[in-house]
Amino acid sequence: MRKQKHELMAYKGKQQIAMITAYDAWSAGLVDRYVDIILVGDSLGMVVQGNDSTLPVTLDEIIYHGKLVSRANQSAFLVVDMPFMTYHISIEQTMLNAARIMKETCAQAVKLEGGKSICPEVKALTQAGIPVFGHLGLTPQSLHQLGGWQKQAKTQEQQTTLMEDAKALVNAGICFLILENIPHDFAKQVTQELPIPTIGIGAGADTDGQVQVFHDLFHLNPDFLPRHATVQAHLGEAMQEALQSYQEKVKAKEILSK
Repeated sequence: MRKQKHELMAYKGKQQIAMITAYDAWSAGLVDRYVDIILVGDSLGMVVQGNDSTLPVTLDEIIYHGKLVSRANQSAFLVVDMPFMTYHISIEQTMLNAARIMKETCAQAVKLEGGKSICPEVKALTQAGIPVFGHLGLTPQSLHQLGGWQKQAKTQEQQTTLMEDAKALVNAGICFLILENIPHDFAKQVTQELPIPTIGIGAGADTDGQVQVFHDLFHLNPDFLPRHATVQAHLGEAMQEALQSYQEKVKAKEILSK
């Protein structure tokens, strides 16, 4: 049976929350028993589709990958990202898009990026019975507005704004908050001041949990690694070595069909 929202919210101050992305049935089946939350992230635009940002990911694409993940998801709580511009035009559009995600992927929550400006959408979703994860700090869908992938909330003014955004989101009804690539001491402060769990990525060890991208955790791309990645195994290098060995054996006629 899948973990439930209130069960995980009760972890705050008691135990850490482990969260990881997955994009298909194979990866979901692999991580499901080891993590508390699986995120079908729009990061698939970069690590699966080969784009240079998350912006090209469409609603249909996130739903497709959510369906794949859901088939293998047995115990972890399942969250699906709402892609760029699927919750910005109107509350009605947001509700329709979130409803499609929840119905077609069997997700237990959706995740939105942004602060006070999206609170009306968050409130409408939660009042309709759709749990919402917030996301502040480095918000990839705002890449061009932020001017790149650098650390966010470095000044006192920026930190004040982020804290105001976080509290506004809580008041609007979010149940968890992702904090990405912000100063570690500030992430600790946000975590201490909010009544809901925070989940960090590039935000230090003092949040209520951690999230990592599947491909980064295993360093599947040997030529790229984000600074905030927590590598547990360098499988990309091992795969390259295995492929080279396979090529050499084929060329030498050492591999025979049985």
